[in-house]
Amino acid sequence: MKKRNCFIGQSGGPTTAINASLAGIIAECIDTKQFDHVYGMINGIKGLLEDKYMDLAEMFDNEEAIKELKCSPAMYLGSCRYKLPTYEDDAQTYISLFQTFEKLEITDVYYIGGNDSMDTVAKLSTYAKIIKSPIRFIGIPKTIDNDLMGTDHTPGFGSAAKYVATSMLEVAYDSSIYKLNSVTIVEIMGRNAGWLTAASALARTQYSDAPDLIYLPEVPFIKENFLNDIREVFKKKRSIIIAVSEGIKTENGEFLDSDSKYAKRDAFGHILHSGTGKVLETMVYKEFKCKVRSIELNVLQRCAMHIASQVDLDESFEIGRYAVKTSMAGKTGMMMVFNRINNNPYTIECDYKDVSTIANLEQRIPIEWINKDHNDITQALYDYLYPLIQGEVPLSYKNGIPEYVNINHLKQD
Repeated sequence: MKKRNCFIGQSGGPTTAINASLAGIIAECIDTKQFDHVYGMINGIKGLLEDKYMDLAEMFDNEEAIKELKCSPAMYLGSCRYKLPTYEDDAQTYISLFQTFEKLEITDVYYIGGNDSMDTVAKLSTYAKIIKSPIRFIGIPKTIDNDLMGTDHTPGFGSAAKYVATSMLEVAYDSSIYKLNSVTIVEIMGRNAGWLTAASALARTQYSDAPDLIYLPEVPFIKENFLNDIREVFKKKRSIIIAVSEGIKTENGEFLDSDSKYAKRDAFGHILHSGTGKVLETMVYKEFKCKVRSIELNVLQRCAMHIASQVDLDESFEIGRYAVKTSMAGKTGMMMVFNRINNNPYTIECDYKDVSTIANLEQRIPIEWINKDHNDITQALYDYLYPLIQGEVPLSYKNGIPEYVNINHLKQD
């Protein structure tokens, strides 16, 4: 039987769990004993166009190496912010990629990423069908934003949610020590979807009800209601903690931090938010003249392996394994997904869906999972989030800090 050869790529923003999916793919390819080569694109499709890749099976040929990769954050293969053009707009890009695939006798391509990465999978699999290429293309989801359609949740989200909840609890401890009125505003990633901000509710314990207020981008932000909410909480306590998504919008649909003087965009045209917390900080101080502080978690919530969710890493590893099984079963143009079977006991299964029906769509929090006052979440959303942050990841330490996989190959030339 002719042996198989595959490519694996990673793209978009990093997460704690994306290397776990990479490790799962490598492990399954090795275990099948049907792959001659397991190639990794260095810096995604963009790197492959520059002929940059490595043979992963030679580097991760034992259980210990796979485990180290699984428990390392960010992206071992590096990433890119590259919007693959359509075939009609740039045929040469596709010709170049498929020439590389043909030269290396590639049978399967696995691409791990978010919405734009799934768009890449959809375009490559469509082109393969046009030219009657037998190569199978499979997308493996990842994003801390949890905004991909078609799946119960995304790999990487559970660990980021655990970091948000843990940080919120520690902020609550920090803010509780002074006998004075204060407001602490924690700005959390979430351009259009508030899943991560909602996860701050997981910080609540029998002795701490922080965050006291939660504001999500799925519902309009109304300044008067916001200030009244704070006024009501001040009647009961002196220290208030607020969780807010970076992408909250006014009733007119404008981002709170959309001042054109500071607005920036990424390679895909998405607004880069940084300043929502500061806008609210000024607003609160003008109204209450109390101590106000804003905290922006920013990229810290993306790759905090020291507080990762074991559930997240285990699921991410398994969905990588299942991706290989899916392509070997003859499927192509699919994105791997999770189906939730039960909340208690928490049970999921891996499955797949046509990536063309998922790419470029966005999963937001259902309105019925947000309370009627638009300043908190419901029990249903809490119950959805809770299982995803369970379990702690045992790490190896060296010289007092975590020891992760070597990434020398990502250094600049």
